[in-house]
Amino acid sequence: MLVTAKPEDVGLSSERLDRIGPWMDSYIDAGKLPGGLALVARRGQVVYCQCRGLRDIEAGLPVEEDTIFRFYSMSKPITSTAIMMLYEQGHFQLDDPIAGFLPEFADMQVYVSGEGAAMRTEPARDPITFRHLLTHTGGLTYGFFEATPVDAAYRQNDVEFNGGRGGQGDLAANARRLADQPLLTHPGEEWNYSVSTDLLGRLVEVISGQPLDEYFQQRILGPLGMTDTAFSIAPEKQNRFAANYGHEKTGPLKLIDAPGDSDYQDVKLFSGGGGLTSTARDYHRFTQMLRGKGEFEGVRLLGRKTVEYMTTNHLPNNGDLTSMGQAVFSETSYDGVGFGLGFSVMLDPAKAQVIGSPGEYAWGGAASTAFWIDPVEDMSVIFLTQLMPSSTYPLRRELKVLTYQALIE
Repeated sequence: MLVTAKPEDVGLSSERLDRIGPWMDSYIDAGKLPGGLALVARRGQVVYCQCRGLRDIEAGLPVEEDTIFRFYSMSKPITSTAIMMLYEQGHFQLDDPIAGFLPEFADMQVYVSGEGAAMRTEPARDPITFRHLLTHTGGLTYGFFEATPVDAAYRQNDVEFNGGRGGQGDLAANARRLADQPLLTHPGEEWNYSVSTDLLGRLVEVISGQPLDEYFQQRILGPLGMTDTAFSIAPEKQNRFAANYGHEKTGPLKLIDAPGDSDYQDVKLFSGGGGLTSTARDYHRFTQMLRGKGEFEGVRLLGRKTVEYMTTNHLPNNGDLTSMGQAVFSETSYDGVGFGLGFSVMLDPAKAQVIGSPGEYAWGGAASTAFWIDPVEDMSVIFLTQLMPSSTYPLRRELKVLTYQALIE
């Protein structure tokens, strides 16, 4: 059992937390979600962990505490932690150009107009830096957005970084293909959700001299005891792996990745931006390391000041994403929300129009997973399910209301 304390022992109401279960049931009973798991912790103690529905509708298997989920972009904070561990060792400064480690990014071009062979570009005014990648301001994008000619260029040239989901080659080959594509904007000009964190994964490999999966295992996952977190599902754990579903406007949920023949087997392309699978227990251990300012159960990955720096808004003039971003797809709202080094950062709950605290940091994944850590209330929340895309329902906003309303001291 993950629960280690009673809610009242840490200033939460059991009765009010119990509203979360029926909320999950309402989505499951309506056929909108296959199942889900919600975990609430305060002052380092798990006080609520409820599983509802099925991890595999076709097999009739329930969601359980040890169910393994696709975490997609909730991989990003782990990769950001990895690169910042190397930063702490003095390998680079945040304003260093990444071309010092990846020379193919030395002379980038920026999109001006046109598309395909008729595309016009101009030289980038500034080089891409580590800070640009950590804050998604380097001018990169995602091919699946299908919103710009640059997105199309990514698709046409197989810039995927999507691990077990059809990606080709390795991180080195994908990084070289990425360097051949134009930037969407000049570095530092706009916030655009992107493959930036995948490129950080490649930089972890170059700087450390290790494949990304080995670095993760030796420096982060192993030390934190995250025994079920990996890019590939081991055969002996396949029976715990959830199915993944897509939203259908009418009719039942559509199965898009079955556990038995999933692409998450023998993965060779390690997507630091979206390739990890994990469990509630494992990700709770990671969030508690962040809550502990880099330390958990005697294991220190990062220094206190580093975590505080990472979870500070780094957008110009302390602006929110609306002031610098383009509202395409993201795992956060834009109004009242800034961005740190790998996390969204709450600036103004009133402007964001959702209950919370300034300084709360968070992220989510494409299959509707989410987490947030609130240093003011000393509370962390993890929500796990498997429904794509994450924009289908306002699950995160609703769960925020359900968790914060349970605070009684």
